[in-house]
Amino acid sequence: MMHPVWAVLPGVVLGVALQLQQARLWSGATHAILLLAAALLALIAGWAHRRRWQARFVLGAGLLAGVLSAGGLTGLRAVHFAGQALAPVLEGVDITLTGQIASMPQRGADSDRFEFSVDSAERDGQTVRVPPRLLISDFHGTAAGRAWRAGDAWRLVVRLRRPHGLSNPHGFDRERWLWEQGIGATGSLRDGPHDVPPVWLGRPGLHPVEAARQWVGERIAARVTDPRSAGVLAALVVGDQSDIDHQDWALFRQTGVAHLMSISGLHVTAFAWLATLCIGAGWRRLAFVWPGALMALPAPVAAGWGGVVAAAAYALFADWGVPAQRTVLMLALVVGLKLSARRWPWPMVWLLAMVAVLLLDPWALLQPGFWLSFVAVGILFAADDPGRRLTEVSDGLPRWRRVVRPVVALLREQGLVTVALAPLGLLLFGQVSLVGLVANLFAIPWVTFLVTPMAMLGVVVPALWDLAALAVQGLAALLDWLNQWAWAAVFRPIPPWPLAVFGVLGGSLLVLRLPLVLRSAGLLMVAPMLLWTPGRPASGEFEVMAVDVGQGSALLVRTAAHSLLYDTGPRFGTGSDAGDRVVVPLLRALGEAPDTVVVSHRDSDHSGGSAAVRAAWPSARWLASFGEGERCLAGQRWTWDGVSFEVLHPALELYGPDGEGRLSTNAMSCVLRIDNGRRSAWLSGDLDAERETRLAVARPELRADLLIAPHHGSASSSSPVLLNTLQPTVALVQSGYRNRFGHPAPLVTDRYRARGIHWEDSPQCGAATWRSDAPDQVFCHREMARRYWHHPGAETLVVTDDGEPGF
Repeated sequence: MMHPVWAVLPGVVLGVALQLQQARLWSGATHAILLLAAALLALIAGWAHRRRWQARFVLGAGLLAGVLSAGGLTGLRAVHFAGQALAPVLEGVDITLTGQIASMPQRGADSDRFEFSVDSAERDGQTVRVPPRLLISDFHGTAAGRAWRAGDAWRLVVRLRRPHGLSNPHGFDRERWLWEQGIGATGSLRDGPHDVPPVWLGRPGLHPVEAARQWVGERIAARVTDPRSAGVLAALVVGDQSDIDHQDWALFRQTGVAHLMSISGLHVTAFAWLATLCIGAGWRRLAFVWPGALMALPAPVAAGWGGVVAAAAYALFADWGVPAQRTVLMLALVVGLKLSARRWPWPMVWLLAMVAVLLLDPWALLQPGFWLSFVAVGILFAADDPGRRLTEVSDGLPRWRRVVRPVVALLREQGLVTVALAPLGLLLFGQVSLVGLVANLFAIPWVTFLVTPMAMLGVVVPALWDLAALAVQGLAALLDWLNQWAWAAVFRPIPPWPLAVFGVLGGSLLVLRLPLVLRSAGLLMVAPMLLWTPGRPASGEFEVMAVDVGQGSALLVRTAAHSLLYDTGPRFGTGSDAGDRVVVPLLRALGEAPDTVVVSHRDSDHSGGSAAVRAAWPSARWLASFGEGERCLAGQRWTWDGVSFEVLHPALELYGPDGEGRLSTNAMSCVLRIDNGRRSAWLSGDLDAERETRLAVARPELRADLLIAPHHGSASSSSPVLLNTLQPTVALVQSGYRNRFGHPAPLVTDRYRARGIHWEDSPQCGAATWRSDAPDQVFCHREMARRYWHHPGAETLVVTDDGEPGF
């Protein structure tokens, strides 16, 4: 009879998965009860196993014990971390911190960023409690000549805020990422003329690994002049991916080689293999000097465990990512089993490594890297044929076959992983790389056996970094060429998880060693997720989604067969904008290709993502009040699927002979009204109160059920005349969390309340969706996808006296 401990392993994975679905965190007492119940069930399962009860009962008890123990343990850890949260009254106020820089600083184009381990915190001379680990940004460090170093102790004056990120369908969950990193609050350094400057307190040496990583990373940056190559080498050696450009990441994803541009299991395994060979050879040579060493510790034991220790050291130095964790744990299991002359079924080894990773970090279960890593290894295990492998090893093969066989094995394994992971890639990223097989056949050996060894040896011989950089440039040239193929990558809408899981199982079935009839069934399982398309409004209806882009604007309007994008989101900083990071990925994940793009006006919080949107859909019709493309003009009309679109402003006479606006950028905002004869919506960019009033007086018959708050809810817009004319029932405010402008202004929200207008703002609602067939409802993504690590909810914005942002 199978021992119940093996049923505990899948139970642990299931228990973690269930606990991570909690919208509100259960109490510590509840989770403690779960642990006690798990212990009782484990005792019952062990007793029943010894009594040889029915296997189903024993395994069921073991499975449930695993579920309850994992849920209880993960919950207790979450309760402990949640108890360290920053108090709301400490947001946006000056706090003096003393502590150490606990991570390798990340240097960006506009700021430096580092994790800070807090020893003490004071506000106005009084001790206050803040989370023990913070993420601090310095927006003026480069100009001020500050050089942040890991391990240094500092006294800083900062302003903090609780973790908060954008909330969009299929978007990056920054709040979960901060939670997983153990970061309880984020903040910015105060270094104005009236602020106390940062004070260096010495170098206590409490974070030597991070200091060493920074030293190596800086040496790579100083030696390698090509930014792309330097970023890749830093990622491979010290696990710092911050210097890899966002466009390069897009290239790596679309060509299917992104897994090679960080510390992957393949890199750790290759390093462990080399370390095992070197340690084994050295240990045997030691016998000539110290014969007793081999008697005390045989060479296979020294080499095996030495390789595991070396792999663990490399993984720790390279930031200890999930693929590296998985590899180190599986290497330890395999070495332990081999040295003890035991053999476990591969599912047990696979599950045990998975459980070990989740015990270290339960929230890793939500990382794409977790599933890509474990599914890939599981596929290789399941598709392997040990009998064939042993026969091949024992055969007396000709030299040419011994040379060709590894190449054939690489082709086979890469083909298996590419086919099996394609449905998973579609679920996680909404795209499948069709050139991935070709790219990986070259990139895997090139990066694993050439670039990575030279990058690592460059720590000792820096000249090797020059050669490694040339190798990276050669690889990049190949990837750029492959990416130019029209069918290099296919983008599909991300399917619902039941279809996706069914498709992932189908992809796995395709590569297993099963009869062809059974394997072909995998195609039937994959087909639904490939053919799935999201639901659309019925004919004659329309839908408006206010995308959460922070302090900016981007709206998706959908009808039965068409879509329109109004504004493209803000520019976040040098080389970063919402179009590239939020809008384009969201529209692709939803399966949308906009027929028309309207950019209301020139301001960067509305037009910052235009380049990325235009590059993604160059054939879309482009309407704007500035720059290239067709001008939006009052009187323009078109109809899609029974829904009419009308531009109300600006008029032709407001443009000069050169096509540029005669008024301020806000006053030139394109105003778009959408109407299906029963319900209507009003989109007006940053139009000011004067132009609002003129429109309302000129068209007093106009009404709008939905109002996109003009100018993000600024006091300079949402005039009483406009509100009284349109008589909206719902208003959506697109603004940033604790933004420095104080949007939405209390004066405006008071006007909304006085008129019975239900309003939602993006910091509390996330992406907000309004539908013409349900005009009184707003569907908030933040609430629909809420988990316990998300921002707790609405509160009143406190704007500081000097008008600075509350963070």
